[in-house]
Amino acid sequence: MNARLSEPDHQLLWPRALFRTEATKLLNRRSLRDWNERCEALLDDAFVHGYQGGPRSEFCELPDGYPDGLRRLPTDTTTLTTKQRFLRHLVENAEFLSEEVIHRPYWRERTSGKSTSTVLDSRSVVREFVALVDDLDEYGYFEKRFGKECVDDYRGSGPSNLIEKQLHAPDLWPLDESRLADEMDLFFDIVEYLHDLAARPHARRMHSYCGCGWHHEEFEIESGRIVYRWRVNKILQRSNLGLRLADEGPDIGRLVAVTDDARHELVTKLTAREDGPASDQVRHAIELFRARGADRNQKRSAIVELALILEERRNGVLTDALAKSDRGALFEIANNFHLRHQNASQKREYDDFYLDWIFWLYLSTTELTNRIIDEQNQ
Repeated sequence: MNARLSEPDHQLLWPRALFRTEATKLLNRRSLRDWNERCEALLDDAFVHGYQGGPRSEFCELPDGYPDGLRRLPTDTTTLTTKQRFLRHLVENAEFLSEEVIHRPYWRERTSGKSTSTVLDSRSVVREFVALVDDLDEYGYFEKRFGKECVDDYRGSGPSNLIEKQLHAPDLWPLDESRLADEMDLFFDIVEYLHDLAARPHARRMHSYCGCGWHHEEFEIESGRIVYRWRVNKILQRSNLGLRLADEGPDIGRLVAVTDDARHELVTKLTAREDGPASDQVRHAIELFRARGADRNQKRSAIVELALILEERRNGVLTDALAKSDRGALFEIANNFHLRHQNASQKREYDDFYLDWIFWLYLSTTELTNRIIDEQNQ
């Protein structure tokens, strides 16, 4: 069956770790009267749509009750039904589930040796984002704030009015693809705003009158935002915009400049650390530096924030890590590149990529000092 899990109709629309977490939470709530319905909703939400088969379809085809004619005593809380076993099997073998579109190269790609994938331009990004928002809205991700578009209670201008209060732009809902493509700054605002509204429903009920559809309930903000960021970032990483929604730190859910995996891991490690004022300074510096459209002054301020941390650790922590001359070299950079002080001898006419270099040098040195502090405290 593991080979079946790698088929295209088993592709995840969530991060694998989130699927494991949410499915395990549901398995631990097997006493719920509507457990089957909740599991069906989870599988419907977590896996790719548009196939006749797939986990939800296979789950619905399974018989209710216990396998092999087993009967569970009222005091038995360990025996799983056939459908519960199905979900447990998915959890236990989640590594075989794909987070990416499964692509086997076709003739032209195989014979030419060149990939047929294309980089999305800004209009294509907007188009795919609008389609994603429509999909998430159908699955109830904005229902907590916008309510349900119901035959008995139409949303009307409600969502647009809410958006206008925050973004000061009228008539933004439903999203207009052409308008957003023409106003990219407004598009970026919408991407960030909808992140803050996203909430994943855990339950749903069918309202069949006039084909209304599902009404969603029991919303969870954290998992909803995780799904939203993950799916939006899947679009952005195929584009030439150089942006992604931050997954950590004080700017979580805000568009930030893309970095490589190693620097992303460094940021994740530092923003998760809790050791007093220094950690707050680091998070503030990261937020300043990687903000969308961060200018030269913001980047300089971020570097100065890190330099202050290293200055405090210069003759203590750094003594165990670097020679005296090397410690001094770190601060020559900050002092000579018109960052911390204002005097005529400083280098002022330098390209912005030097700021990138200095920031990542100081950030990695801060992480080094954290490791030394941890060793000293053992």
